[in-house]
Amino acid sequence: MTHQIITQTDAQTRDLGFRLGRALTGPVAIALSGDLGCGKTTFVKGLARGLGVNARYPITSPTFTLINEYPAADQLRLCHLDLYRLGSVEELAHIGFDDLTGTDAVIVVEWPALLKEDGFAFDLELIFEFDAAYHRVISFFASGQTGTNMLSSLFS
Repeated sequence: MTHQIITQTDAQTRDLGFRLGRALTGPVAIALSGDLGCGKTTFVKGLARGLGVNARYPITSPTFTLINEYPAADQLRLCHLDLYRLGSVEELAHIGFDDLTGTDAVIVVEWPALLKEDGFAFDLELIFEFDAAYHRVISFFASGQTGTNMLSSLFS
């Protein structure tokens, strides 16, 4: 199952993330792919608020920290990763990736190529691109029943 949405502003991109966050009811793994500056972290800001992450937590890119973790509603936690700076799959163990997975984790990964190469299964992949007018074109790809259910909730 695939869908495509065009957003023209940061606010629309955050709203789309918010709507997805509201649709999530349990653990999930989401891959975010696209060039630098194309809206991945902006989307996560909305997703975090939709998951119930308190506004006192500023949602920032984990470019240098690699992992930002936030408590969310319904006993969930948002684990936001940026793997841009990692050079190998072995480095995942050093950052504690295995400790993040669990029945309460919503894992959102920017630059997910290393995890995909290692066989990690994402429920949903979003690809961010710009069109000729510099609007964000966000393509959603579901994998498995969990991802399909998420897209059905979001786009029904």
